[in-house]
Amino acid sequence: MKNNGDQARELRRQAGQWLKELRRRRALTQRELASTLDYTYYTFISQIENGVARVPSDSLEEWAQALGVDQAEFARTLLQYYDPHYYSALFGAEESLSG
Repeated sequence: MKNNGDQARELRRQAGQWLKELRRRRALTQRELASTLDYTYYTFISQIENGVARVPSDSLEEWAQALGVDQAEFARTLLQYYDPHYYSALFGAEESLSG
């Protein structure tokens, strides 16, 4: 059984893979996405995709738009990965990734 820290890291890694897939579907490189989002360093995109960092909550709208995803669905999906306890409280445990 994984401890909470291991589980959180794994969920961030899964979120990163989901974001990477969205970026690739839009045929964007990490540099292009970083430029679109006005980030100085594309390595921040890499950190997010590798589960080291999280999408900043104050830029959810910009990320969703850049990746061609509905903002509410984007935020809901990230919440499921980043904070499964809040997600479960809001939307029900049966849908939670941490199950």
